[in-house]
Amino acid sequence: MKEKDKIVSPSADTEETKDLAVTSETLEEATEALKEDPAVDTEEKKEERELGVAEETYKEMSPLRLVLRRFFRSKLSIVGIVMIAALIIFSVLGPVIFNTWGEETVDRGDYVSEDVNYYQQDDGNGGYVSVTEVVESVDGINRLADPSPQHWLGTDEKGMDVFVRLMFGGRISLLIGFIVVILETLLGIIIGGAAGYFGGWVDNILMRIVDIFNCIPTLPILFIASAAINSWGLSEDVNIYLLMLFITLFSWSGTARLVRGQILGLREQEYITATEVMGFSPWRRIFKHLIPNVMPQLIVSMTLGLGSVILYESTLSYLGIGVQPPKAAWGSMIALANRPEILNYHVNVWLPAGLLIVIAVLGFNFIGDGLRDAMDPKARK
Repeated sequence: MKEKDKIVSPSADTEETKDLAVTSETLEEATEALKEDPAVDTEEKKEERELGVAEETYKEMSPLRLVLRRFFRSKLSIVGIVMIAALIIFSVLGPVIFNTWGEETVDRGDYVSEDVNYYQQDDGNGGYVSVTEVVESVDGINRLADPSPQHWLGTDEKGMDVFVRLMFGGRISLLIGFIVVILETLLGIIIGGAAGYFGGWVDNILMRIVDIFNCIPTLPILFIASAAINSWGLSEDVNIYLLMLFITLFSWSGTARLVRGQILGLREQEYITATEVMGFSPWRRIFKHLIPNVMPQLIVSMTLGLGSVILYESTLSYLGIGVQPPKAAWGSMIALANRPEILNYHVNVWLPAGLLIVIAVLGFNFIGDGLRDAMDPKARK
């Protein structure tokens, strides 16, 4: 066979194949070295870094944190928190700092007071002449004083400091609001939870009771109840607690309907079926597994209900059948504007209390709206 006809085996180790093998190994080592070099940013490193950031973000964004982030992004929610926090600090810490005057302290001394009387007299020509009579008198009580360094918002007609009484009135109004909302929520959870979970005749009986309370005109009944409480001759503190009880008694039905509607949809879920198979008691299923899933809606309802309770208390106090003097409440302070001269010439006596009621109701409504939007599962992430 001739030299040119010889067939070289592919497995033969020639110089060229050795060079190619060395070159390939060198390229692989260089590539691995580039990957390990922290100064070199390869595509694989970018993908791993992005994947790591995504995983870290997913782990950190819990549902609670997501709700809080949505809530604090709302400017109205921040405004509501600032308003309510300012009212709480003003009512709780205010009397501790401004302790010169007490809630029922009367500024006594020799003060010159003016009594303004209005008359209309016949002028003899078929018309009337308006006559204003101003009578100055020396009084032992500093009544209806104008704002001054001694009394920042003046005094009321009994000589008590308006600014200090606003603080004590805020304590009572906010305390009534919080306690009533907590009590009506607890009552609504028990009745609404039982009606929604058990259904059947239990649901029918409890919901008919709720319908009866919904048909009762709340405000007129509260008028009658408050008048009856005042006629019993009890102490002011006892009257306040009874007022809380009556407001709670006629305010829980809405919460019960809310809880019942939510539990009707949740009781058919698979995890509730699993608790039945595990032998959990009905009340454990309701309070441990169903009610926690209703809490977002309840928190929003409680926040919005605080403003309504404060308005109820202020209305009753304004009409003279709620918190009575000498105890201070925002509604009873507004009720002092029952005479034209106070309404027109002593705005400092009643206007600040009205402004504080507006701030409290708006603040709770802003917080409730923010929570409702933040807990909405359909909201944008």
